[in-house]
Amino acid sequence: MISIRMTFKSLKKLLLLGLFLYLPFQSMAWGMLGHRIVGEIAERHLSKKAKKRVQAILGTESLAIASNWADFIKSDPSYDYLGPWHYINFDAGLTYDAFGAYLMQDTVTDSYTKLNMMANELKTGNLSQDQKQLYLRLIVHIVGDMHQPMHTGRPEDLGGNRIRVTWFNQPSNLHRLWDEQLIEYQQLSYTEYATALNFVSKDQIKGWQQQPVSDWLYESYQISEKLYNEIEGTDAKLSYKYNFDHVQTLNAQLLKGGVRLAGLLNEILG
Repeated sequence: MISIRMTFKSLKKLLLLGLFLYLPFQSMAWGMLGHRIVGEIAERHLSKKAKKRVQAILGTESLAIASNWADFIKSDPSYDYLGPWHYINFDAGLTYDAFGAYLMQDTVTDSYTKLNMMANELKTGNLSQDQKQLYLRLIVHIVGDMHQPMHTGRPEDLGGNRIRVTWFNQPSNLHRLWDEQLIEYQQLSYTEYATALNFVSKDQIKGWQQQPVSDWLYESYQISEKLYNEIEGTDAKLSYKYNFDHVQTLNAQLLKGGVRLAGLLNEILG
């Protein structure tokens, strides 16, 4: 009995270690809950015409539910090519001008180039129904990704995936913390969360929706730079205070993501 128990304990430790090592490379932007919050907020700000066209493309599937398709499809190897569409990495210390200059010359496969491509093609309308559905699902997801600060993180650490932290004494990483754990800590469903956040003035809506995608990314990048600087040189044992210090930033990014997504879809489909 003793040897069996020891074997089980050893196996359990190995499994936990394997899970810990696996996590940094498998984080999903905003996680399931965060993407649904962005999608739900966006749906509440669609124009009547855009809402009808979304329904014509997605049928009974809401933007909130469609928002997770791009992560679910990772189980199908034939869609592996979509991996780089979820993020765009930047070196540390870029000024606004240097950041903009990089995007002006950006031709690689990343969230910025692919969002622009899909928005332009969906706007023309010269797509099959399957292509429209694919592009709409991906646009909903990628706009959410762009508002998760670590999806504009540094290439050398895979957007914070290699920055190890503990969250309430459990091993994690900076990327996963912002993808999932901060949002889940608020203990709200996606509809409750969207309702709690969705207090925005007409001026705010207009201002956020008029900003170009490059500004969305620079805003996320500036947040990511602060997050990196806070962690560097510390033991990164995070819990209540980290939530208190960052929940307003988290909520603002979710709200802006939803409002800006609605503005983009109103432009494309309205």
